[in-house]
Amino acid sequence: MPEFRLAYFAHTLRSDWNNGNAHFLRGLLRALRAVGHDVTAFEPESEWSLDNLLLEPRGQQSLDRFLDIYADLDVQTYAAAELAEASLDLWRGRLRGTQIVILHEWNPPALAALLLRLRDELGYKLLFHDTHHRASSSPESFATLGLDRFDGILAFGEALRTIYRERFRLERVWTLHEAADTTVFQPDAEQPGDPAPEQDVVWIGNWGEGERAEEIREYLVRPATDLRQQNASFRVYGVRYPQDGLDALHGAGIAYDGYLPNLEAPAVYARSHLTLHIPRQQYTAALAGIPTIRVFEALACGIPLLSAPWQDTEALFRPGDFRFVANGAGMADAMRHLLAEPAEAAAQAARGLETVLARHTCVHRAQELTHICQELLP
Repeated sequence: MPEFRLAYFAHTLRSDWNNGNAHFLRGLLRALRAVGHDVTAFEPESEWSLDNLLLEPRGQQSLDRFLDIYADLDVQTYAAAELAEASLDLWRGRLRGTQIVILHEWNPPALAALLLRLRDELGYKLLFHDTHHRASSSPESFATLGLDRFDGILAFGEALRTIYRERFRLERVWTLHEAADTTVFQPDAEQPGDPAPEQDVVWIGNWGEGERAEEIREYLVRPATDLRQQNASFRVYGVRYPQDGLDALHGAGIAYDGYLPNLEAPAVYARSHLTLHIPRQQYTAALAGIPTIRVFEALACGIPLLSAPWQDTEALFRPGDFRFVANGAGMADAMRHLLAEPAEAAAQAARGLETVLARHTCVHRAQELTHICQELLP
């Protein structure tokens, strides 16, 4: 494959606090470098995810670990003032010679305008990368980005690609799913320092804006309550849990451990018997078929996965890679069964891992993105 010089503008790679985008983007940029491309990432020196991360007791540790594990990434920061007209010469110097520039969707219109202006002058191709549901849930928020002037859109699922083509009337839209960074997410990961606690069932997920509050109660709280008489242990990691959500976890006997650096998730999975996928409502309706990053990461770690309903409309996975359940009672039954049948649980986990390694690693996505770049460049 040919080598390209790429610049990627992220909301942040350094912080994963309520920022699942960082999970995939870290691995994607590493994989792009591994397949031979010259890649530079740019991000604000200060923004809300990083600010909140550093308020966490383990926030600085999380940041330091990212800088250590991803030392191979070239991440350059910029001040907010550098998006002003007076900084055009600065960006000319930074981007001169770049062939592909990619703007992640969680960035301000001022940055989009700057990159569009310099694109016409410097001659690079400019792509917009969307790994969220806003194009469906709040399309008006994209009105000032000038998407019709971009050279193309990268959408993280076919349902989102369809929205860009039909609602936004854009032609050059490619599907680029998220995937697991298998340089980090592997079975039997070891935890540096204090070992992660052991539990039967672990769920790693943020509460968010309440768009899956009822689903959390149905597919996590209810099964945990049902399994208390079997002394099954449950643990949850995540941020932005309201008091009523914390009360529900406590009432069901679920341990809540707050923020978990994503780079420590493999070690947590290694010391758990089962994990769950509880999709947000947007991914069971308008954006059906998009599993989001934690499904790929959990399967890459070789842990059995039980999932609340969603439609795998793109056949990303094979039957048996993980197990769908229809409701909370079905989730409780599936948990009992796999906890009682470790050989069956191990076989399911091995099948899911096999599929990820064959189809859904960041190297696969880097190769797909390379082909897209080949289409764009003469």
